[in-house]
Amino acid sequence: MAATFFITGTDTDAGKTHVAGALLAAAKARGLTTAALKPVAAGTVATPEGMCNEDVMALAAQCTEELALAEINPVCFDEPIAPHIAAVNVGVDLAAATLAEQCQQVLARKADLTVVEGAGGWKVPLNAQETLADLVRLLDIPVILVVGMKLGCLNHALLTAQAIAADGLPLAGWVANRIDPAMARYQENRETLEQLLPAPLLAEMPRLLPGDSGAQYWNLDRLLTKG
Repeated sequence: MAATFFITGTDTDAGKTHVAGALLAAAKARGLTTAALKPVAAGTVATPEGMCNEDVMALAAQCTEELALAEINPVCFDEPIAPHIAAVNVGVDLAAATLAEQCQQVLARKADLTVVEGAGGWKVPLNAQETLADLVRLLDIPVILVVGMKLGCLNHALLTAQAIAADGLPLAGWVANRIDPAMARYQENRETLEQLLPAPLLAEMPRLLPGDSGAQYWNLDRLLTKG
């Protein structure tokens, strides 16, 4: 079936990687093949295999396809800063067309489910003219919006959905990710988003405990009928 989705968020730390990993884990539990991409990452930690991005390693752990970290994440900067600033600092030309080409090696695997995780929010700059949205337009894949549920998320979610539509990409659905377990009036905020966002709620995820993949929170049938 080879379904591919781009995972974006309402902001940095909205929980894109947790949500993407849970989606991949849910697909694996159903016996589907899985692959992942994070075209651009910023921020690395020391590992026995060298300096690696933690989000990339988390995605790799949920892939059934044998993929090198460099295939999942073709561009990685050491500093945890905005990608276009990091690129200038190290003299790298960060362009949407180049990133799209680098993604093709993984997309060509045609796994049953491939997730492409963004960096930060929808309009994160790649260079002076392009944003990550330009990459998604080149890949021409539907988008899943991760809403970090906290005070202010209504505005962030609605503006992001509006921007996705303006860029001509379909919004496959959204995820309510409880990054603030103490959020006041959580249910009322979630219900407001269900009424106002132009796509279905695909998953409602609590803050995950260590060792919990979050796979059980995904409604794969609702998503994959749209993929």
